Amino acid sequence: MPSTIPAAGTLPWRRTKGGGLEVLLVHRPRYHDWSWAKGKLDPGEEWPVAAERETQEETAVPVRLGRPLPPASYTVLDSKGVPTTKEVRYWAATPAGPAGKLRNEIDEIAWLNVREAHDRLDYSRDRDQLRALVRADQEGELETTPFVLVRHAKAVSRSAYDGPDDQQRPLDDLGRERARDLVALFRAYGVERVGSSPSVRCVDTVVPFAESLGRGVRLHPSLSEEDHVVDPAAAAEVTRLQLAKRRSRVLCGHGPVLPTMLHVLSAQCSASESGRAAQVIIDDAIDLGLAKGEVLVAHISRSPVLGPQVVAVERFLPPA
Repeated sequence: MPSTIPAAGTLPWRRTKGGGLEVLLVHRPRYHDWSWAKGKLDPGEEWPVAAERETQEETAVPVRLGRPLPPASYTVLDSKGVPTTKEVRYWAATPAGPAGKLRNEIDEIAWLNVREAHDRLDYSRDRDQLRALVRADQEGELETTPFVLVRHAKAVSRSAYDGPDDQQRPLDDLGRERARDLVALFRAYGVERVGSSPSVRCVDTVVPFAESLGRGVRLHPSLSEEDHVVDPAAAAEVTRLQLAKRRSRVLCGHGPVLPTMLHVLSAQCSASESGRAAQVIIDDAIDLGLAKGEVLVAHISRSPVLGPQVVAVERFLPPA
């Protein structure tokens, strides 16, 4: 049994006709309590993937993940009755389709306004996520779309590659495995569009996800290592243009090119507390780089005056 039990969940939210905020709670008859949809990670599963999966399993409501919310940590008894820390990471989420039929351990769900949800929650710790959700809404930073950057997965080394053109250098076995794993991660955030450097190792990192959408990969020559050496400003311009689009998207690039792309995000961080925290994460990624196969998810709100604003950022390393 691990020393910490990892779990993930969401706060699904929606607007009423009058513009008010409602959130979705679940009732567990086993514990006679009202709480947020959540559950344990499967072996090897990434946190956001578990959050999306558990929410749909418990509520029968398909969701798309939004910005992260405060985590919770508390003590539970494991299967042997030993006190163990349970760590739960949460995300805001929006319904992505009609609700199905309840199954598993949940016997009732309820869409409630903020006051009703506050009063019905059985655990005070669950109100931390509710307060964060309301604060984001008050700041105009709750409704977001993901803008995802990923460094290409592990490729055949330059020394081992005997092809005539480095742009054709392919992923190795670990890289192909990471590309397959990224499908569930990108799906959890509801990513809709896929772009990439034309280099094979970048394209093949996102092709499995694009195929799962039934879409192609849009190639951006300016994001290649070769073009970036000649004209780095072109890579920044591609990033700005893609960031301005409203649909969620992922761009796959190279280690030497990603800092240029990340500088565009850093310049668009919100002045809010969460936006300043996001800028710290982005600047760290600029200074230290992203690992091969690492994902950076920037959550973007839209301001009619300031344009796209980065309000939160997450990073996800490939499995060790």
